[in-house]
Amino acid sequence: MDFHHRHFTMETTLRVWIWINFLCSVLVNGQNYNVLNYGAKGDGQTDDSEGFEQAWNDTCGGDGDIKTLLIPSDKTFLLQPTVFQGPCKSSSIKVQLDGVIVAPIDKGAWSNPTSKMWIKFSYVSGLMIVGSGTINGRGLTFWELNLKASQRPTALHISKCDNFRINGITSIDSAKNHISINKCNTVAISNINLFAPETSPNTDGIDISESTNINIFDSTIQTGDDCIAINSGSSNINITGINCGPGHGISIGSLGAGGAEATVSNVQVTHCTFNQTTNGARIKTWLGGQGYARNISFTDITLINTKNPIIIDQQYINKGRLVAEESAVAISNVKYIDFHGTTSNKNAITIKCSETTHCRDVVMDGIDITMADGGKPKVNCQYVDGESSDNDLMRNCFKNNTSTNQ
Repeated sequence: MDFHHRHFTMETTLRVWIWINFLCSVLVNGQNYNVLNYGAKGDGQTDDSEGFEQAWNDTCGGDGDIKTLLIPSDKTFLLQPTVFQGPCKSSSIKVQLDGVIVAPIDKGAWSNPTSKMWIKFSYVSGLMIVGSGTINGRGLTFWELNLKASQRPTALHISKCDNFRINGITSIDSAKNHISINKCNTVAISNINLFAPETSPNTDGIDISESTNINIFDSTIQTGDDCIAINSGSSNINITGINCGPGHGISIGSLGAGGAEATVSNVQVTHCTFNQTTNGARIKTWLGGQGYARNISFTDITLINTKNPIIIDQQYINKGRLVAEESAVAISNVKYIDFHGTTSNKNAITIKCSETTHCRDVVMDGIDITMADGGKPKVNCQYVDGESSDNDLMRNCFKNNTSTNQ
């Protein structure tokens, strides 16, 4: 091969290599859709909703692998109620939230003051919301108006999004609950922070309904209501390493309101801390409901001045309203293992079940709860069938105690 031919071949190869790298660069960079490139200002004053929606349309409509909607750091974006709708062409959509998103300054500034949701993702399979950013629901004016929960918006609503993951972000001062997971299969929630004042109403951290295969771990939730609430139609829930409090603890329910049929099964709560919470591990079902809550365990729980560390209320009812007890949501196979720490309440453990169904197969072992003065708390029980290795603690509780003295 002569010099000129060899030089031409090398030059051609180099040009092809440069061209391929250029194309790859374009393709890779083209997978990031920065909201600033779609007219969002990020000054905290301008309504950036339209810029976000346009950026979403391109992100969701792009072919190929992971597409990323980029919300950059050092910017504050004002959003009105916004829906990010799928399905999307890509099998995986990432929302890289590094900046701050704020709701309108007060209720009067909302484009739709009766909106039930602020930020909603719907029908987006493979959705990831990750980053070090924050969403601020600015809920104060909603709380001050003493509005019903139904008249206040959820901050982040995730509906029909299978294979959903959220990691790293912070949510503060939601007008109502911070995160709703509805009709989703396979969800991972990790390393997030959810904050609202202890006095703020209905500011649940995470609400789960009609969803399966949910993993929630290594997060801090400090709000005015349930840290996590598991509602009907949900199963295979694993909750690990949650620092909960202030708030109302981790709750199954309430289930069976208005005589409805409700089902919750296979819930495991492990290695969690309840710090200054009203409740710890709670199951609550309405009188007259139907269905079941079963295969539920709370294990390795740390209590710091928790008012009601363990509570089952199978007779949950609105004050002043009387209902004939004809049916109940059946509660069975519930385990409370290795609870340790302090309570502020002499009546720390309450298991109030239904005469119609009883609570069945309740196990309570390794319960080491003390009062601030070092005294032992009381256990109040009604219609419970179960067993415990601590016969002294549970003496007046389990009428059908099948365990042997240990």
